Amino acid sequence: MYNKSYFTHNRKGWDFMKKPNGKYAWTVKIGEKGQFVIPKEAREVFDIHPGDTIIVLGDEKRGLAIPLKSTFSTFAERIFESSTLPDTESGDK
Repeated sequence: MYNKSYFTHNRKGWDFMKKPNGKYAWTVKIGEKGQFVIPKEAREVFDIHPGDTIIVLGDEKRGLAIPLKSTFSTFAERIFESSTLPDTESGDK
C-alpha cells in the first residue's frame, strides 16, 4: 500500500534504499500559528481521525515525540494508580 523505499544522499549522490519495515519519516511545515498537519499517510497508518486527542512529549535533548494513542491511556492509568504519592493529610512526604 505504501512506498517501501526511500532515497538517501551521500558523497556520491542519491542512493535508493529499502525502507525498514514499520519505520516511517515525513516532513511537515509549521504554519504561522505553530500548527502543522499530520500527513494523510501517517494518519492512516496510525489510525488518527479528526477530533482525536494526541499527546506531544518533549525532551530538550531528544526532541519531540507523538506516541500512539493507546500510550496516553496507559500513561494516565499509571499516574492515577500510583501509590507513591505523599499523604498530604497526615503530613507524610
